[in-house]
Order: sequence, then C-alpha cells, then structure tokens
Amino acid sequence: MDPIEPDWGGWSSITEAGESNMSVDSFQKQEDSNMSIGDSRSDSVYGGSNVGAFQHFKCSQVVDMFYKIFQDIKQDNNSYQDGSGSSSDEGDDEDDETYFPASNKQKTQYRFMNGKDGMATCERCGSVGIKHAFYSKSKRFCSLSCSRSFATAKREGKPLTTFDKTQQKKIPGKKMNIPSKLPQPVQSLYPKTVTKRPGGMKGFDWGPYLAQTGSDAAPITCFKHCPMSDHWQNINTGMKVELENHLCDIHAFWIATVVKVAGYKALMRFEGFGNESTYDFWINLCTQDVHPVGWCATVGKPLVPPKSIQDKYIDWKEYLIKRLTGARTLPSNFYNKVVECINDIPIKKGMQLEVVDKMCVSAMKVAKVQEVVGGRLRLHYTDSKEEIDEFWCHMRSPLVHPIGWSQTSGHKLHATQEYRSKCLNKITMDKYDPDDVTPDMFEKKKEPPHGAKFQEGMKLEAIDPLNLSAICVATVMKVLKNNYLMIGIDGSIAQNGTDWFNYHSTSPCIFPVGFCEVNGIELTPPRGYKGQFKWFEYLRQTKSSAAPVKLFDKEIPKHGFKPANKVEAVDLMEPRLICVATVSRVVGRLLRIHFDGWEVTYDQWVDCETADLYPVGWCEVMNYGLEGPRVKSE
Repeated sequence: MDPIEPDWGGWSSITEAGESNMSVDSFQKQEDSNMSIGDSRSDSVYGGSNVGAFQHFKCSQVVDMFYKIFQDIKQDNNSYQDGSGSSSDEGDDEDDETYFPASNKQKTQYRFMNGKDGMATCERCGSVGIKHAFYSKSKRFCSLSCSRSFATAKREGKPLTTFDKTQQKKIPGKKMNIPSKLPQPVQSLYPKTVTKRPGGMKGFDWGPYLAQTGSDAAPITCFKHCPMSDHWQNINTGMKVELENHLCDIHAFWIATVVKVAGYKALMRFEGFGNESTYDFWINLCTQDVHPVGWCATVGKPLVPPKSIQDKYIDWKEYLIKRLTGARTLPSNFYNKVVECINDIPIKKGMQLEVVDKMCVSAMKVAKVQEVVGGRLRLHYTDSKEEIDEFWCHMRSPLVHPIGWSQTSGHKLHATQEYRSKCLNKITMDKYDPDDVTPDMFEKKKEPPHGAKFQEGMKLEAIDPLNLSAICVATVMKVLKNNYLMIGIDGSIAQNGTDWFNYHSTSPCIFPVGFCEVNGIELTPPRGYKGQFKWFEYLRQTKSSAAPVKLFDKEIPKHGFKPANKVEAVDLMEPRLICVATVSRVVGRLLRIHFDGWEVTYDQWVDCETADLYPVGWCEVMNYGLEGPRVKSE
C-alpha cells in the first residue's frame, strides 16, 4: 500500500516499521474517526476509514517483538549466547533470521526477562537493547555503524574501544551510537530546572482528589484556547498506549488501557489485570512518556508484563492480539502536535502591548511581556521601577490590547507623550515595530446585533470586575469608538471615574435589565439602596431607561460545561494564581466558579469562553504551580 498524506480523522495504527506515518501538517478532522490499531481480518484500513495514511497490518505484527523476546525455544538458544556465532561475525551486517513467524500457532511456554534474557549490550558503544534487534548473528552490536567500525579497527590493528560487560561500565573513547533511523525525541515539557513561581503546588495530585470527591473533570473540548481541544474527542476509554512499566523489576514497557479520562489526565490499567483496579494509576497524556502502540518495536524497547501477572497467561502473544484487535492508539506524532499547539502563540517574550492599569481600572498602561506560559502573559509595566510590579493575564483577556488601541478607541491612557506620538504615526502608516503586539494578533470583535448602539445613561446588569461574585446594577457611563463602553457600578461610582471599567458592547459579561430575576440570580442593588430592589421603581426614581434587550448578544454556544465539573481556574483578584475549582452553576453561557475549600463569597462569575479557565492537568503540562483546595484547620 502506497503511503498517502494522513489526517487526524482517525487515530493511528502502526506501520510495518512499527511507527505511524502521521504528518504534523495534516491535522484535519474527518467524519469517520474510528481508526483502529489493527484487525487480523483485513490488511486494509479498519472500519473503512479513509485516513488510509498508514500501512495497516495485523495485530500479530505489533506483538511479534514481544513474542520474539519471551518465547523459550531451545534449538535457538545457542544463537542468543555471545560468542557462539562464527569467528567471522564481526562486522556482519546481515539481518537476524526470523525466529517465530506469525503463522506459527503452536503455544509454547514463555520465559520472561530477568534483566539478561533477550537483552544485549553493544560491545562497541555500550548501548543496551533488545538482542533480536542487534546486528550480527551473535547480536554483539547495536547498529551497523558499531559493527563495521569494530571490524575495521580489528582488521587495521587499531586499539579497540569496547564496552567492558564484566564491569558493566563504559570504557572512554566512543560516544553511544544512536541509529539514525530512530526518531529524535521532542524536547520535554518538563525541564530539569524548574522555575519557581509564586504560590502553587507542583505536587498536587488530581487523581486521588477526583476519586475522593467523586467528581468529573470538564472535558478538554470545553476549552477552545487550550492545546488539542479540537481533537480531544478522539481520546476515550479503551484506547491503548505503551508506558513505562513501573510494576517490573527491570526498565521495560507494557501496554496500558485508558480506563477514565479527566481533562489531560487519564486513569490507566496495564493489560492483563482484567477488572482488577488495585494497580490503576493516573498519567498526563500530554507528556513524552506516553507512546502509541508499536513505539517499542520502533525504538527497540522491551515489552514486559507486570511482575505479579507474568505467569497469568501461557500465550501472551495470543492474549495481546485479542486485546489489540480493533482498538485505537495515539498517532505517532501526538506529542509533537501538543508541543506545536503550546508554542503556536503569536505574542512572544519581549514584546510590548497595552493592558489595564491595575491601580486605576479606567485607564490603560504600556507593558512588556516578561514570560509566556501557554498563552498566559506575565507583564511588567514599562514605567514602573519596581521589578515585582507585574500583572498576569491571558492573551485573549479583554484586559489586554495591541499597541495603539487606547488612542484608536478613545480610552484613557497613562503613557508618555513620546509614546503617544509614536503610536499615532504607527496607526496612520500601519507600520509597527517588530516588538509591538499588533491588532492582527487578536480576534476581531463581533459587530453589535441589529446595528443598534448603546447610549450614555442606559441601565443594565453587569459583572463587577472588582467583586466577581456579584452581578450588579450598572450604567453606561461613556461610549467609546469601535463599540467599546465604559461601565460604572451604581452606588459606588467615583466622581473622577477611576472605577469605571471597559467592556465591549458584545461582551457576555453585561446583561439586560431583568436578567438576574429571570434566571434566579441574586442581583446586587446600588450601595445604600433601601428596601427591596425593583427595576421599574429604580428606573422611575433615577429618570433613566433600560438598555434595549436587542443590544445584547444572546448567543449561547454548546460549551459542554456541567455543574460539579472540576477545572483549574485563575483567581482574577490575584491573577498569578491558578486554583483547583468547581463549576457550581451554569446559566446559559454564564458559569459560577467556586474555589474548593473557600467560602462562596470568593466565587467568580465568568463566561463559558473565558481564557481564565483550564482543564484538569493544564498546570502540570505547562509546569505552572497549582493552588490546591484550602484545608480548614481544626
């Protein structure tokens, strides 16, 4: 079958070389996503999927490596002993004979590796690997290069740089050889030098907490701003992967099944345990430690079942073929795609932009990007002399804007006259500096429905950005250009307007009069208001009018959030912190977020498409500190 360009409509099987031909560039969704690992009934793509990018082959081929390693064939035992081959095998680059063809149906007692059986050490460079994958008949060299260089050195009488197997240490003189055909690993998302961030627990374990609370995590597909959100529907229970076997005495791998999915985390069970959940464990699927089925065959890693069940089945090959047939696995470039999604952020460290002045929410300031973490920006105000004067927000937050936005929209700006003059020139000429965050890096705002406009003095209901647990009576204080509004909370409006805040007219955080009453939400009346608040009476008393309902964006997307879903949420009153949280209520597209262990007064109302919510496991993927639930002391 000729290889063709793949897509991500289905999830991969393994090629005859043991690896998937999945291309990073073709990541498009197809209607048929039921790509299987393999089916012994057919050599074609399983289930009729037109993914067809993989040279599809039978499950027996996937487990042949396992079969070759563990089957104890006495007549071939001599070929596994070092030095038992002919004296001319140095430099022999012939492929080893196929000992156990897939057509052999005879059951044979297996021998499991004890750290020596089936393994070999390269006499040239010291690489340790599976013996049947080594070169020469006596399996003495890890690669053709080592085999030839050893033979050449011996023929020319040069000193041999070899590996002393008796001492199990490498003799200096040659770096370990890695065959060029093996794929090079992507740089780990978990650097050895961990950057300490303010607050946050690197070691918080979601797995036991989810089990203890009996909760489900919000699906990845709810978070459009997070990596892999468009493709996570393909990750489901029953999927097979290869993982390091921590239940084995030697460094080996084994096939595991996804039992439960919670955000980026998955509850795994090694094959062979059946319904026994005692040894289940949690992993993060977006790490380079998770491999598709067939990866071990590609890179020459041993597949060894957990020690406690090694004697459970006589014919492990037959068992694996039965378990793998028709199942699905990850594409071979899954981790590469995760890294690509994480790095696909237009705003980079060192760029400058405009962001809200945290000391005066009615104005903007110029800031410089100090750090980018999965789209979250750590900003430092350029006019501040204090190094710790920083501000965290997501690049999709309504609090951050491109260079020149304030002057374009007519918003108050705290900046030097030099900056203002340069910005006017950039806007006029549409020519920005390389380190400027430009308008094309942001999503274009929607136009107001029906072409109608807000007017100054109109009344509405709005989430108070300084008290996010409350939806308050509010007023349109000023109408800016490009459909931006300055909103003030009634009863707490400063005379100089320093507590006004900016919302776009299509913002999902502003609501028509009566929204809270219709949806059973407590409306916060103006400070000092006496008696039961009624909108009709209040409008009459203030001689004002309500903003027409047609001005508000009433679209409710199918976001997928449900009450009791667990998430990782930004504490917007302290935005450097991301905390363990729960969706306590869903009202259309409006979510109420409760921080676990804290009083309800700390809850936050947010939109379902906010970039300040993240799936379970996001902080782990990004190496960002996660605030665990507050534990009340006795």
